[in-house]
Amino acid sequence: MGKTIFEHFDNTILKMTRAIAVPLGRVALFVVFFWFGFLKLLDLSPANPLVANLLEETLPFWSFPSFVVFLGLWEMLIGIAFLIEGWERLAIALLLPHMVTTIMPLLLLPEVAWQRMLVPTLEGQYIIKNIVILALALSLAAHLRPLQKRKSV
Repeated sequence: MGKTIFEHFDNTILKMTRAIAVPLGRVALFVVFFWFGFLKLLDLSPANPLVANLLEETLPFWSFPSFVVFLGLWEMLIGIAFLIEGWERLAIALLLPHMVTTIMPLLLLPEVAWQRMLVPTLEGQYIIKNIVILALALSLAAHLRPLQKRKSV
C-alpha cells in the first residue's frame, strides 16, 4: 500500500530536520557562547555581577578584571570550537568545566539564585537554562563518529 499524504509530509519534514539539526545546533551554541563571551570582554555582560560574586566566593585571590577576560575568551573559544567541524570534542571538553562553574551559584549564592525553595530568581533561571545547552551539546556529541585507532607503522 502506498504512503498517505501525511506519511509523505512527515517523512519530508523529518528528512529536512535531520539535515539541519546538527548544523543549526552548532551555530546556536556558537552564537550564545561567542556573543556572551564577547560581552564579558567589553564589560557589558549582565552576568558580570553574578560572576564577580561567585569569584569572590570561590577564587578571591583572582582579580575580577583578569578573570572576566579569561572567562570571556574561554566562552568565545567554546563557541568557535562548536562551530568548526572536527573541534566538537574540544568544545565539549571546554564546556563541561564551564557548566560545573555555571551551576555553582545555585549552591554557593542561594540568595542570588533563589527567591524561595524551588522558585528561582531571574539569575537562577538564567543558570537553570544551561540544562538545555548541555542537552544540545550532548546531542551533537551523539552524532560524532568514534575516533579511529591509528595503525602502527
